[in-house]
Order: sequence, then structure tokens, then C-alpha cells
Amino acid sequence: MRGFRSCSKMRLLKAGTIEIVPSVLAADFGRLAAEVAEVEAAGVKMIQFDIMDGHFVPNISFGPPIVAALRPYSSLVFDVQLMISDPRRYAEAFVRAGADHITFHIETVDRSLDLVDDLHKAGVTAGVALNPETDVLHIVDVAPYCEMVLVMTVHPGFGGQEFMPETAEKVRRVRELTGPATRVEVDGGITAETAPIVVDCGADTLVVGSAIFSRKDRRAAIEDIRRAVASARASFVSMQRRE
Repeated sequence: MRGFRSCSKMRLLKAGTIEIVPSVLAADFGRLAAEVAEVEAAGVKMIQFDIMDGHFVPNISFGPPIVAALRPYSSLVFDVQLMISDPRRYAEAFVRAGADHITFHIETVDRSLDLVDDLHKAGVTAGVALNPETDVLHIVDVAPYCEMVLVMTVHPGFGGQEFMPETAEKVRRVRELTGPATRVEVDGGITAETAPIVVDCGADTLVVGSAIFSRKDRRAAIEDIRRAVASARASFVSMQRRE
């Protein structure tokens, strides 16, 4: 099996910090470079690109040219989620376009370890994602070789959906599987209200779309989520001390 050509450096942040990751899918496509610059100025360190093919998910978003067009304008970690039926076929194009990290869905591959190996050889970090209905057992073999595991907290395909509360327990199970050295990402319905729930379950990488880009003040939106998470964690620590 032919590997990918090395085109990038591994830049995914090590686990241990809570990161808010704005989703380009929810941004204003007429001013994407400005949108990315605005959230970068607000202090985020990563940004996510949701790649949809209209087959694996019932929507079409964009391809490598958008990633390549934005790459010269940002130093953020480009987190690319391949919501597509054949991630192996297109992963190299996204590496060449400037992706720093690529996540594929476990539901779409038969030889997941081979794909992870190819991504690492290409110089990017690798992640595996699972849909709300997919059991954590499906990623047991591949998760130890990934730098990040993504738990979809909505059904993939469209932005603006409501958080599915039943996925919180899956986040907890993934964290138990991966241990502290792997990032656990969540995507779907993350707001200032739901972010503390998933963080309490072990998530440290929060993809946020509408809750940021639907507001005129992007910085304020990001700060609201940060404060909500910090407040929830402080309350938890205080409660532990009293016990």
C-alpha cells in the first residue's frame, strides 16, 4: 500500500489543555480569511475544517482548495475532519493543502491502522472519529495509535444541531480507553451550556460552530465558553475538597 508524500509537520497540541476549536463550516464563506483571523486574534490555537462528500453524510462542504487558500493567512493548527466515504483516497490532498491533523471516521475504513501509519509518515497527526450510534469498541484497536479521538455529539452532516446528551457517556468511555495522553475531541451542539458537560466527561478539545459564528462578537462568544468551562471545573474542584 503506497504511503503519502510527507508535506507537513506534526503540530497538534499535546493533551492536557482545554482548547476551543472554531469550525469553519459555520463561518461566513464570503470572508473566510477574515473570519479565521478574527478567531485567531481571540486566542484560539486550532481551527476545524469539516469535509463532507454528500455520500457518507447528506451534505457537501468544500475540498482541499479552501484549506490551501487559508493556509498562508493563519498559523493556527488546521484540524481536518474527513466526513467522507473514502478518506484514504483524499487524505494526501489535504496534507498537501496544509492540514496539520487529519481525522477519519471509523465507519468508513477497513484497515484503519494502515491509514494512521500513512498519515504519520506524511508528517501529520491522526485522529479517529465515531458517530453517535457507533460503539466505542470499534476504535479499541486503533485509538492507541492516534493523537486524538473525536466523539460526534450530533449526527454529522449539518451545523447548528442540538447536543445529544446521551453522547456524554461515550466521551467518558473514550477517555477511559485513551488515558490522559490523547486528546478527546467533541463536535456538535457545543455551547457555553454544554461545554462543561463534555469537559467533565473527559473532553479537552471542543469544536464550536454556530455558538461562535452566529454571534457578531466572536471573541466574546469564545470567552463565554471559556468562562463556563473554567467555572464548572472550579466548582468541581471545590466540591472535591469539601468531600
